Amino acid sequence: MIIFRYLCRELLFATLAVSAVLLLMVMSGRFVKYLAEAAAGDLSANILFSLMGYRLPGFLELVLPLGLFVGILLAYGRLYIESEMTVLHACGFSERRLLMYTLAPAFLVALVVAAMSLYFSPTGMERSSGLLTADKSRNEFDHLVPKKFVATEGDRAVYYADSLSDDKSTMYDVFLAELGSSGAETEADQQIVILAREGVQEIDPDTGLRYLVLRDGYRYEGVPGQRDYRLMKFASYEVQLEIPETRSRWRDRIESASTLDLWRSDVPQERAFLHWRFSLPVLVMVVAVLAVPLSRTNPRQGRYAKMVPAVLLYITYLVILQGVRGAIEDGKIANPAAIWLVHPPFLVLGLLLLGGGSWRRRPKRPAVQSGGAADA
Repeated sequence: MIIFRYLCRELLFATLAVSAVLLLMVMSGRFVKYLAEAAAGDLSANILFSLMGYRLPGFLELVLPLGLFVGILLAYGRLYIESEMTVLHACGFSERRLLMYTLAPAFLVALVVAAMSLYFSPTGMERSSGLLTADKSRNEFDHLVPKKFVATEGDRAVYYADSLSDDKSTMYDVFLAELGSSGAETEADQQIVILAREGVQEIDPDTGLRYLVLRDGYRYEGVPGQRDYRLMKFASYEVQLEIPETRSRWRDRIESASTLDLWRSDVPQERAFLHWRFSLPVLVMVVAVLAVPLSRTNPRQGRYAKMVPAVLLYITYLVILQGVRGAIEDGKIANPAAIWLVHPPFLVLGLLLLGGGSWRRRPKRPAVQSGGAADA
C-alpha cells in the first residue's frame, strides 16, 4: 500500500499539473475569440464569463485524457531516471503490478470524464447555446459601438451613431447609407445617404418585424458623379431591419442534446455522437495502458526521450477516433457502433509494448548454500 499510495500521488499530481496547463491554453484561446467578438460588437461582454463556465466541462472531457497520458509519462519517467523504478523491479515489483496500480487512478479519471461527457458537457452546451441565441436576438443597439460603422443583418445598410443614450435605446447624430434601391438607372450605382438627429428601434406588433425609425433628418438620393441628386427633408423615416439569425446548426443541437435523448434517437449522426460520448472514458483506460510501457526511459536518454513519439501516438489515436465519428455522421459508415473498432488495436498495441516476459513476476535468485553443501 505504501508503493501504491506513492505511485498514485505522483501520477495524480502530474496529471493535475499537465491538465491545468492544457486547460489554461484551451480556455485562453476560446476566451480571446469571444473577447474579439465582444470588441467588434457581435457579442455582449457581460456574458463572456458565463459562456466560459458553461463550456468548461466540454474542455475538460478532452483535456483530462491527454493530461493523464502525459502525466504518466512524466511521473514514471522521473522514477526511471532516478532509478527508483529499477529498485522496485529488483525487489520483484513486476510490470503487471505497475499496470494494475496505474489503472486505479486512471479509473477515477475515467469516471470524471464520463460525468463530463454524459451530463455536464451537454448541459453546459445547451445553456451556452441559449445564451448566444438570446444575445443574438436582442436589440441591435445593444451591440452598437458609438463612433463605429455597423452593418445591419443581411448587409442591407450601414449606419453610424455619434453617441447612444444610457439605456442604448436611442442613437444620436445618425448616419445611414442604404445599399441599393429602386428608382435609378442602375441599382448597383444608386446611393442613398440619410442624416438624422436621432434614431430608435420599433417592433411591429402584428408582423414582429423590426424597424429603425429616424427623426428630423435629410435623405440624399442619387448616383455618385452626377448632379441630379434628390434631397428630401423628413420628420420621420423608417428602415426595415433583418431578423437576426439564430444558432440552429444541427451540430450545436446534437452537442446540447441529453444523453437520454441521443439514446432514444435513430438518426445516424446522433447515434454516432452517443457512441463518442461513451468512448471518451474508454479512451482514458486505453491511453493508461499505452503510457505505462512508453514511460520506460533509459537514464542516458533523458526524461523526455519518448515524449514526442508518445504524444504523436496519442494524436493518431484521437484523430482516427474522430475520423470514424465524422465518417458515420457523413453517412460513409452505416453502423454507428463502428467507432468501437478503434479501441482494440491500440489496447493490443499497449499490451504488446508491455512485453510477454514482463507480465511474469521476476523470480528471485536462489540463495547460496553454506556449509557442507557449498564445500561439496
